[in-house]
Amino acid sequence: MTNTIQDNYSLATHQQQQKSTPGNIMGKDDFLKLLITQLQNQDPLNPMEDREFIAQMAQFSSLEQMTNMSTAIQQFVKTQTSQNLVQHSELIGKKVKWELEVKIDDFRSRTEEHENTVTSVKVDKNGAISIQLDSGVWIRNDQLVQVSKAE
Repeated sequence: MTNTIQDNYSLATHQQQQKSTPGNIMGKDDFLKLLITQLQNQDPLNPMEDREFIAQMAQFSSLEQMTNMSTAIQQFVKTQTSQNLVQHSELIGKKVKWELEVKIDDFRSRTEEHENTVTSVKVDKNGAISIQLDSGVWIRNDQLVQVSKAE
């Protein structure tokens, strides 16, 4: 009797694993494949104990829940970013006062206040809101200090 593993029971080759999981990180599918392969190829005279199997299933369940939570959080962040853009788009056409920190020297700075009309709003790659003024200048939303009706 030879002790070999049939091809249909073996895990995917290293190259195939790299394609299925970015950054060589095991995903829930890889973990489940490994568990099934382990069960199929265990020694019949010395099978895996119930405690080991339950522990591995608990690990799989935790991994799946973390993956689901990560996906839900990513979706929530996308939704929040869209809502921020819509909220800030209400500034278009409004007169705003905004602050600019001007450096005097290495140790001192002063705050200047300016007044412009908002012409555009966008979301940056990092999710921050930027506001374009009628002067063509882009400012961050945290620079705003007052919003009023355009004259």
